[in-house]
Amino acid sequence: MTEPEMPQQAPYALHLEPGEYWWCACGRSASQPFCDGSHKGGPFTPMKFVVTRKARTQWLCGCKRSKHKPFCDGRHNRLKDI
Repeated sequence: MTEPEMPQQAPYALHLEPGEYWWCACGRSASQPFCDGSHKGGPFTPMKFVVTRKARTQWLCGCKRSKHKPFCDGRHNRLKDI
């Protein structure tokens, strides 16, 4: 299986308001960690997630290897430096 690109090894710490978001799964988006359509024609599709609680910090995966996508699970700590 093809691995997604890794835009950064660390997670993105974002203060998100309630709403719908599309997390970039391919790693090619210029709007990381959100999708900008760069995946088109490739094997990856963005992942929709919904924030329902009042704004708080969310840790979104930057390495694209988390088992709990789109959220960081610390897997980046086991990867070699970029």
